[in-house]
Amino acid sequence: MPRLPHPRAKLRTTALGFIALLVVSSMPAASWAAPADQTLPPSAQPFRLEEATISGIQTAILQKQITATGVVQGYLARIKAYNGVCVNQPDGLLGPVTTIANAGQINALMTLNLRPASRVAWGFDDHHARSMTDAVDNDPTMPDALEVAAREDAQFAQTGKLVGPLHGVVIALKDQYDTFDMRTTQGADAFFANDRPPDDGTFVSRLREAGAIIIAKANMGEYASGDRSAFGGVTCNPYDTERSPGRSSGGSGAAVAANLVTCAIGEESGGSTVNPARHNNVVGLPATVELVSRDGMYAAEPVINDRIGPLCRTVADVARILTVIAGYDPKDAITASSIGRMPSQSYESFAKAGRLDGMRIGVLREHMDKDLFTAADSETIDIVDRGIEDLRRLGATIVDPGPHGALFQGCIDQYVPAVDNKLFTSQFPNIFPVGADHIPLLVDMFMDPSLVPHNASGQPNIRNLGPAASAGTGKFKQDLYLRERADANIQSTADLIAKSNFFTDIRAGSGFSDKRDSLVSTNNATTLDDVNILARHYTLQMITLQCFALLGLDAVTYPTSNIPAPKLGAPTEPTKNDRGQLSWNLLPGTASFPIISVPAAFTTEVYDRDPDMNLVGPIPAELPTGINFLTRPFDEPTLFKIASAYEAATHHRTPPPGFGPV
Repeated sequence: MPRLPHPRAKLRTTALGFIALLVVSSMPAASWAAPADQTLPPSAQPFRLEEATISGIQTAILQKQITATGVVQGYLARIKAYNGVCVNQPDGLLGPVTTIANAGQINALMTLNLRPASRVAWGFDDHHARSMTDAVDNDPTMPDALEVAAREDAQFAQTGKLVGPLHGVVIALKDQYDTFDMRTTQGADAFFANDRPPDDGTFVSRLREAGAIIIAKANMGEYASGDRSAFGGVTCNPYDTERSPGRSSGGSGAAVAANLVTCAIGEESGGSTVNPARHNNVVGLPATVELVSRDGMYAAEPVINDRIGPLCRTVADVARILTVIAGYDPKDAITASSIGRMPSQSYESFAKAGRLDGMRIGVLREHMDKDLFTAADSETIDIVDRGIEDLRRLGATIVDPGPHGALFQGCIDQYVPAVDNKLFTSQFPNIFPVGADHIPLLVDMFMDPSLVPHNASGQPNIRNLGPAASAGTGKFKQDLYLRERADANIQSTADLIAKSNFFTDIRAGSGFSDKRDSLVSTNNATTLDDVNILARHYTLQMITLQCFALLGLDAVTYPTSNIPAPKLGAPTEPTKNDRGQLSWNLLPGTASFPIISVPAAFTTEVYDRDPDMNLVGPIPAELPTGINFLTRPFDEPTLFKIASAYEAATHHRTPPPGFGPV
C-alpha cells in the first residue's frame, strides 16, 4: 500500500498562485459604485452589491459593470459601516457587557484579510489584523483580498474569462477553519507562537482555486459554543441587535444577512449552521458528513458529526459552494464514502425553481405538537404549517401524521430495542434488571412493538435519540489538531488553559458560558470511548432510512427551531419534552443526514425568559424563522429541488432594516 502524505503536509501552491501581479491602490474610494466610464449593454441593470448573488456578481463582471476589486471594495465599505462593536463593554472585550437596542453594528467579522497598509487606509484597527504574531505581514506568498482580486481582474482583462466558478465571490470563514494567511484560534485569545496555521484546510484551498476571495474570519462562539469569544467579543443579530445571531456560527450568518460578504462558511455539529441560518434569514446547508473534507477544521470529530456548513442568501448560491468543496480528500478518510455517490452534474443544476409534483414530503410532527411544548413554540409551528401548505400547492404529496401524530414513532418502537440494545435496556432497569436474560423480552418487543416501554419524557422518540454518552472525544480531537498544527507555544488543551485570556462575564445557562471551565473539564478526560456514538449513529440511520422507505418519502420537513432568537446573555429556553433551545439537531447531527434551512417568514411576537426562568410575553417582535428539509445521505440534489422551489414560491428572504446601502 502506498504511503499517504501526513494530513498537514501540504504545499502552499494555492498561495503562490495568487501572488498579486499588479500594483494597485488599496485606498478606499469615497463612495463605491460600478465604474462610470463603461457603457452597459442595453439589457443590463445597474449592479447593486446589496443582496447580490454569485451569478449576479459574475454577470456584472462579464458585462464590465464592476471588477473583482470593486466587489471587494464594496464589501469593505459595508464592513467599515456596519461591523463595529454592538454592545456596551466599559471594561473591554473580557469584561461585563450590556446590549444596545438598534445598535446599527453587528461585530460579525473578527479578522480582515488586509495587509497592514491597506487595513490602516481603510480605517480598521490593529485588532482586525491578519495576524497578531506577524505585525510586518509582508510575505509575498500571502496576498490579501485586494491583491487576489487584482490578479483576477488582470486575468479577466487578458482572457475575457472568469478564473473559476467563484470568480469575484467574497467569502468569510468561521474562525474554526485553517487559513495559511490569517490567524485561526477558534475565537480564543490564545497565545500561539504563530497564530497562523501552516496551511489551508482542504475545502479552503478548493474555494480559493475556484476564484473565491477570502475577505475575513467570522466571529464565533469561542470553542464553537455560545455567542461570545475572548478575541472577537459579542456578535449581534442584525434583525435585533439585542438578540443572538445563532450561537457558534452566528458571525458567519450575521455577515451574510447584513451583506458584508456574498457567502460565509459555518460549522455544524449540533445546529451550528441551521440555527444562524434561521436567526439571520439566510440559507444554510450542513451536507452529508462524508461529502466535504474536514481537514483544517479546528478540533474536528475524527469519525462523525462535525461538518462544513455553507451560508448564503439563496439556495442556488449554497449549491454552487457545495459543488466546489464536495468530494474525496485523502486527508479526511471519512470522505472516501463519497466516491461514486456524487451526482454527475453540478449541485446548482438541481436548484431550479419549479414544481414538486411527484415528491413525497413527510412532516415531523414530533417537533410541531403544541401540546408538548410552550407558548414560545406556538407561532413558529403555525408559520411552518403555512410552509407545508405552500409545498402542497407546489404539487408535493404531504405525508402528515396529524396535529398530535408522530411520523417516525412506529419505526422507532420496532427497531430501537434491538438495534440500540444495551443503550436501550440501561434506561429501564426495572424491566431489564442487571444479570437477567434480556434477550427473550427484546425478541418479544421486536415481534410486538406495543410492548416497548417509554419513560416520563416519552423516550425513545426522535427528539431524544441524540448522541450517546462518550468520553475523551473533545480532548482527543483538540490535542490531535494542536499536535498536527505543531505550534511552538500551544501544543495541548492544557496549554490553552494556561496560555489564554478568557472573558469574565460568565452567565450560567446563557450564550456567555465559562470557556476556561469547559476546557478544564475537557482536559480531565483520560479515556477515549466513542463506541456508543457510533452505535447510535448506526441506529438512527437505519431507523430513519427504513421509515423513509416504508412511507415512500423523498424528504421530511420541520421547523429549524421553535424558539426565536433569545436575548444576548439571557437564560436560554429550558428543554421541554426533549425540545431544546437551539434547534432540532439530534437526527442530522447524530446520523449525518443532510439538511437545509430556508427562510420561512417572520414572527409577530416572542416569549423570553427572565432571570428566574419565568416565561415573559408575548412581546411584539419581527424575527426570522426557518423551515428545515432533511433527506437521505448523499441526496443533496433532492434538498436543492425542494428548497429552491419553496424559496421561489415564498420569497421570505428580506434584508435586515438599518443595514442598507452605504
